[in-house]
Amino acid sequence: MTEAQAVDRAITSRRAVRAFLPIPVDLALLRHLLEVAAQAPSGTNMQPWRVRVIGPQARARLEPALLAALDSPDLPAAEEYRYYPETFREPYQSRRRKVGWDLYGLLGVQKGDVAGMKRQTAANLRFFDAPVALMVTIDRDLEIGSWLDLGMFVQSILIAAQGHGLNSCPQAIFARFHPVVRRELAIPDGEIIVCGIAIGHADPDAPANRLVPEREPVEAFTTWLD
Repeated sequence: MTEAQAVDRAITSRRAVRAFLPIPVDLALLRHLLEVAAQAPSGTNMQPWRVRVIGPQARARLEPALLAALDSPDLPAAEEYRYYPETFREPYQSRRRKVGWDLYGLLGVQKGDVAGMKRQTAANLRFFDAPVALMVTIDRDLEIGSWLDLGMFVQSILIAAQGHGLNSCPQAIFARFHPVVRRELAIPDGEIIVCGIAIGHADPDAPANRLVPEREPVEAFTTWLD
C-alpha cells in the first residue's frame, strides 16, 4: 500500500464507533496520536485546542454523575453552545432523520421507545465503554476561526487513531451536560466544553457498529467553475 493509499484508507474507513471492546490502549500510543494531531493547521499558529485525558479515577466520578444527571429534572435545557440550528430544513432534516432511525433500527429501538433511546444516551455518556475517554475544550473568548482550527485538530485525532488500527467516536453530547462535566473535571469557566472523544477497538459484534451513513456524491456539493 502506498502512502497515499494509506491516508485514503484511514479517512474513508473511519466510522463513529458506538461499542468498544475492553482492550486497553497504550498511553504512549495515545500521546503519539495527540502529538500527531497537534500538527493540525491553525490561524497564525494559535493552536486553540485543549484536551483532558480522563483517567480511571476521574472517569469513576464523571460517568455516574452524568448518568444521575440524565434522570435529573435540573438538566440544562440547552448545550453550552449551539451545535445544530434551531429549525432544520432540507436536505439536513432528511439526512439527520435517516441516520438516526438507521441507528435505532440496528439497535431494535422503535419510534416512541423512550426507554430504548435513554439506554443509548446512557451508553453515549459512558463513552460507549471505550478504554480511552477524552474531553475537548476551547477558550471561551476565541472566535469562529479558532473553532474551525479545533475541528481540524479533532479530525486529525480521529484519522491518526484509525491509521494505528484504533476506532473512535466524536461525541457532542457532553456539551449538553456541561455543568456536570465542568464540575467533575474541574474545567474553568473560561473554557467551553466542545465534545468528548472515545477511542479504542470496535466491538465487531455490536449492531450499532454496522451503521454506515450514506454520503452525498461530489457533484451534489461541488460547483466546478471554468
